[in-house]
Amino acid sequence: MYKKILVPLDGSALAECVLPHVKAIATGCGAEKVILLRVVEPPPPETPPALDFQALQEAGMKAAEYYLAETKAALSKEGLSVEATVSTGKPAEAITEFAQSNEVDLIALATHGRSGISRWVFGSVADRLMRSCSGPLLLIRPEGSKSGT
Repeated sequence: MYKKILVPLDGSALAECVLPHVKAIATGCGAEKVILLRVVEPPPPETPPALDFQALQEAGMKAAEYYLAETKAALSKEGLSVEATVSTGKPAEAITEFAQSNEVDLIALATHGRSGISRWVFGSVADRLMRSCSGPLLLIRPEGSKSGT
């Protein structure tokens, strides 16, 4: 059923809470590939000119590549076929574009489950994905997260 599973990760423990679910689904469905995706947002336009924009971007990309390599290795040891990709841009847009261009069957990610003012202030990648993705989307709320915060 699900041959390609996309797992957007941001490097946080919260985002990683989706991994046990992905392992179970990938194993149960005989998924051909699990694709880990880390989207590195460019520094905001109002970044002070004294900061080296290019160096900041490169450092973010290197950190993302290192993180994904470790996560990929751990999942591969468990018998999954895993790829890792780093992209740049706004997370929801980059994830949607990647999923469409790579014919992903399922996107699985963790969510804070925010609502109200906190969602408005912090934004919600999960909410944006629900509105923009045409395929299946699995959202996992981590244990201990408070509803509506």
